Amino acid sequence: MEGLNLTHKITLIPGDGIGPDVAAAAKKCVEAAGVSVKWEETACGEEAIRKTGAPLPKEALASIRKNKVAIKGPITTPVGTGFRSVNVALRKELDLYACVRPCKTYEGVRSCYKDIDLVIIRENTEDLYAGIEFPKGAKETVSLIDELARLSKKDIREDSAISIKPISEFASKRIVRFAFEYALKNKRRKVTAVHKANIQKCTDGLFLETARQVAKDYEGRIEFEDRIVDNMCMQLVQKPGDYDVLVLPNLYGDILSDLCAGLVGGLGVAPGANIGETMAIFEPTHGAAPKYKGLNKVNPTAAILSAVLMLRYLGETVAADRLEKAVAAVIKEGKAVTYDLKADRNDPSAVGTTEMTEAIIKRL
Repeated sequence: MEGLNLTHKITLIPGDGIGPDVAAAAKKCVEAAGVSVKWEETACGEEAIRKTGAPLPKEALASIRKNKVAIKGPITTPVGTGFRSVNVALRKELDLYACVRPCKTYEGVRSCYKDIDLVIIRENTEDLYAGIEFPKGAKETVSLIDELARLSKKDIREDSAISIKPISEFASKRIVRFAFEYALKNKRRKVTAVHKANIQKCTDGLFLETARQVAKDYEGRIEFEDRIVDNMCMQLVQKPGDYDVLVLPNLYGDILSDLCAGLVGGLGVAPGANIGETMAIFEPTHGAAPKYKGLNKVNPTAAILSAVLMLRYLGETVAADRLEKAVAAVIKEGKAVTYDLKADRNDPSAVGTTEMTEAIIKRL
């Protein structure tokens, strides 16, 4: 695509809380990198509820389906009550089956580790996040408990809530192949499948069996191994340099992507992408942090690095490389950075979201 002076049509979803601040930072950096974009802004989450009464309006889905690419700020998900995650709904509605979360150290970011360059690839559509749940005491739950007891010959307490964990051969094969193709395209050396097949013998067992079958197609090109998820957590803390691309079912992928973000300095520097066959949404992995809304205080790095991922997806690799180098240079210098990137979080020389964004733009 590069060199053709294309104008990319991109859906922009500002999000909730600090979302509009960091989404604006990403938008400014994309434009400053010299990429021609026609933006189409739409709302999801709390802002959408205020405007339309729905957290995920049909207009937002239609915009993404039309433009094929979107970048969004974080969206608030209520804990325990309220509407289900808009992020999960977007992934299911648009079949964005692959969540890609690079975790990379940048000089100047406080971390106990150096030279980490991991990529988490998480299956996005199945597992416990499929949302097949039955609340305690409901008529359907009581019937399900009785039926499960009959089929499994195992007792389930009557006051239980139930979640169903579907893992299919189709989705497992699709995400593992995506991981290997990502490794080839990005010149990575190894794919590690992460599971709990020693206990979850049917579901995680199927995921592991499928991963081993797919890996045979890449023998001699990409190394393959597997790890049990609890051991993987220990391995990542002890020797993260031994690992490269990790491919995981939905729940483990969510947990380990935060663990790996912690290895490189936190969610403030962790970008993300959700990719399907024809569409993709790019977003920082951190939350909406509503207490910082509009204060011009938060770190825009994760959102800007998500824009870097988006530019690479669009084929704008030169602009993407320039933008990532500009982010790295500003962080390394350590002057025009937000409070969380200072050695002392109370350092009065810390700048705001807008000022750090402008410093990055000046480096382009």
